[in-house]
Amino acid sequence: MKVKMAFRIKSTFFEQYHIIIGGLICMCIDCLGIKSVLVALMCGKAEVKYDPRLLDPAQIVQLISRLGFGASVMEENTVQDGVLDLSVTGMTCASCVHNIESRLLRTKGILEASVALATNKAHVKFDSDLVGSRDIVRIIEGLGFGVSLIKNDGLNNTLDHQEEIRQWKHSFLFSLVFGIPVMGLMIYMIVMDSQHKEHGGSMPVDQNILPGLSIINLAFFLLCTPVQFLGGRYFYRQAYRSLKHGVANMDVLIVLATTIAYVYSFIVLIVAMIEGAKQSPLTFFDTPPMLFVFIALGRWLEHVAKSKTSEALAKLMSLQATDATVVSLGRDNIIIREEQVSVDLVQRGDVVKVAPGGKFPVDGKVIAGTSMADESLITGEPMPVIKKPGSCVIAGSINAHGALLVESTHVGSETTLSQIVKLVEEAQTSKAPIQQLADRLSGYFVPFIMVISLLTVVAWLIIGFLDFDIVAKYFPGYEQNISRTDVIVRFAFQASITVLSIACPCSLGLATPTAVMVGTGVGAQNGILIKGGEPLEMAHKVGAVMFDKTGTITNGVPQVTRVLVLWDRARLPLRKVLAVVGTAEASSEHPLGIAVAKHCKEELGTETLGSCHDFQAVPGCGISCKVSNIEDLLQNSSKTQETNTPAAKQPLVTIQGATTDESSLVAGTDSGSDCPSYSVLIGNRQWMLRNGLEVTSDVDDAMSSHETKGQTAILVAIDGVLCAMLAVADTVKPESALAVHTLCSMGIEVFMITGDNRRTARAIATQVGIRKVFAEVLPSHKVAKVQELQERGLKVAMVGDGVNDSPALAHADLGIAIGTGTDVAIEAADIVLIRNDLLDVVASIELSKKTVQRIRINFVFALIYNLLGIPIAAGVFMPVGLVLQPWMGSAAMAASSVSVVLSSLLLRLYKKTSMEEYESRAQSHKFSLSPSQVSTHVGLEKRRCSPLSFRRSLDRHRRSFSGSGSSSLKSNSSHTSKTQHSTWGRNIV
Repeated sequence: MKVKMAFRIKSTFFEQYHIIIGGLICMCIDCLGIKSVLVALMCGKAEVKYDPRLLDPAQIVQLISRLGFGASVMEENTVQDGVLDLSVTGMTCASCVHNIESRLLRTKGILEASVALATNKAHVKFDSDLVGSRDIVRIIEGLGFGVSLIKNDGLNNTLDHQEEIRQWKHSFLFSLVFGIPVMGLMIYMIVMDSQHKEHGGSMPVDQNILPGLSIINLAFFLLCTPVQFLGGRYFYRQAYRSLKHGVANMDVLIVLATTIAYVYSFIVLIVAMIEGAKQSPLTFFDTPPMLFVFIALGRWLEHVAKSKTSEALAKLMSLQATDATVVSLGRDNIIIREEQVSVDLVQRGDVVKVAPGGKFPVDGKVIAGTSMADESLITGEPMPVIKKPGSCVIAGSINAHGALLVESTHVGSETTLSQIVKLVEEAQTSKAPIQQLADRLSGYFVPFIMVISLLTVVAWLIIGFLDFDIVAKYFPGYEQNISRTDVIVRFAFQASITVLSIACPCSLGLATPTAVMVGTGVGAQNGILIKGGEPLEMAHKVGAVMFDKTGTITNGVPQVTRVLVLWDRARLPLRKVLAVVGTAEASSEHPLGIAVAKHCKEELGTETLGSCHDFQAVPGCGISCKVSNIEDLLQNSSKTQETNTPAAKQPLVTIQGATTDESSLVAGTDSGSDCPSYSVLIGNRQWMLRNGLEVTSDVDDAMSSHETKGQTAILVAIDGVLCAMLAVADTVKPESALAVHTLCSMGIEVFMITGDNRRTARAIATQVGIRKVFAEVLPSHKVAKVQELQERGLKVAMVGDGVNDSPALAHADLGIAIGTGTDVAIEAADIVLIRNDLLDVVASIELSKKTVQRIRINFVFALIYNLLGIPIAAGVFMPVGLVLQPWMGSAAMAASSVSVVLSSLLLRLYKKTSMEEYESRAQSHKFSLSPSQVSTHVGLEKRRCSPLSFRRSLDRHRRSFSGSGSSSLKSNSSHTSKTQHSTWGRNIV
């Protein structure tokens, strides 16, 4: 009996792999490149340390196999990544962020550490062999911060700041109880001081009750002491923990300012009482209460505002249903049993019932019922979307009316809503490059302010003793009977404390993350998922946008664009032609055949067609078969058509050689042949010629006209008579041309890059207004084209949806994936557009510009408060009359953080520009181009060919091009695919 075993392979700079080994009982490997082997027999795993320069996993598997044991590399998803997401409490400014990050990064084994002040989160990547999660938690706790683990269920949120809001609200109210009397006494002293100066004498509150102790100083002392030691206990605790580990943050500045004010006042008051002074000295007992009132108020408002920055994410998270009705179905989808369960217990494949007005608990497909769904908060689509059997639904969207039965396809953390929440949370935790500079500056900010404060004391002491008149002029309430030394010392300390009070690294630390939080949240509400601060900051720098064609500019699904009925030959009604063609193509697996069958069903208003037998498909040519049993179909179709005339679709139909009456017959009732069976041929020219049918010049011209536009022309013969031509194409999205024009009007170069042939690529480019096209390009060539534009100094955005686009999406400066694309493309991209709308590319660039503009405004606020406020507080602008009291500095410090956060909240006013507004800006601009205006390149070719080479290539391929064409088109003609004439076997890329 074989026992399965796993190898874990790693080394110091070694790669990790997991290998499953069967039949291993004991093992000894002695091979060059393998450093050590640790085998765990009972759990069937082994850890191998090896040098990847000498060995790779496949060779190690071979070595194990030679020993007689089975082995295979384990899947990566069985490996537990060394990634830890933590919620961190107690951070007050960007200095805290810098301290945590620098301390973690100095720890051996921690590879990456990112801490976000605005979200109170830490994201840590580490080597689990060198350091563990508990070690990381201890490190952060040792710095004086609270830490808790965030469960990785995709729906966690630490952005509401409720604990911080409650804490600072209580702190503010406590300080305010003592601060109001202090403020009242200060106002009383200011008002009464002028009156007493006019009449002489002193104010009653200035009278001593003991030698050296006045009533006002006693009142200030009694009010200040509880605020200092009870209201400020949180600051003392945080400052102690910070200084204990050799770092300084905002709490250290606050504690330093209030402590200096309190201790200095207490000492001079005791000295005055001991000396029995006739007049009580000037003190700073009024400063701590006012500081704590304004700081606590500022912190409270700051956290309230910060919680608002995550409101968009909170709205998304609130969409998640809490329970679901799981049903058991019988025949014809009849409900046998219903059970109300928690949404966490719903499994993939379960059928859930969603009542009118209820939330969809899972992603799934509708199997019964018809309704409308409101998906606006998830996709940004304002209009309700019709849901019927076969439609996909998104968890969190709202069922408007009509009960639906939905089969679960994605549950729990796999749902679209959970993935969106996860992406937005990760984006809000990440940092923009500009923020990294701010964090580094904040790490040195507090020590710098402490030095400035000390220099301020020294400078004013020197100035005061050298020229007392300067101090006396600006000293508040200066009286002749106050000693000069007392005035000079008090003034110097007042300026120093004001410097400590006004300095605020918080505003610098909040300038970027709050704007990023709001920007990513607003983007998510509008169907634009931005994966972090870096792509959000990068988008506004984009100078070139490269669009994939299929599924990006076009719908990615072939559609019938025209039906030409040759009435003068076959004299068959349109409905009969559609019924026969649809029945024949229903047996085809070719994308074009599927598109034709779908079109016929839609035109006939039916899901069932006739019978098809003797079906034969010839690759590159077409199909042949026999069709029968369409009479009932035609009869039912006729009744449906009487009640629902397809007037909107008739422009697709052209009747060649039909009179008015004949046209009516074609569009109306069946003229009908009673033949129960029809012999059908559908394909290209060659297929018709091989079966002995003549393609006349007028039909060939009609086909060539469509093929020049990049469409595929298909001929239909019924019972040996050529009776119709169908044009099939991957149609352009309605907003593509407008999106391209808008980008060009913004000064951005637009390119199209596709693996499709040059003719089709050029035809699509002329429709949407793209002047430069790269056709017949391999996925690796797409990367080369991106690099080529980057070498020109352009920031390149790549927009795509397929697996073949993922390398270019990853290599571009900004990768933008269409949400309806593949998982690989979405994973590789920096921005995901949930809606299949190219105007969202423009919207993402506009949102980036708005966000970066807001970040710059935030930095202006932060710099004004710090670069201008600190010199004013230090007394630099005293000659022009600018003097600040300490409480004024604390008010300014509190206002700095609040103003920055409120500035970021203005981003919530951003509204995505509507298509109608884009169209009005275009002012009826002609979006399409002539073929000569489109420069087409094939593959990686860059150089032009000579005119002689071009003529030879034309002769070799026997093609004729209308118009002069572009030089690049001429130069690349030798590379044109021989299958440019649309054939039945052509694949749409």
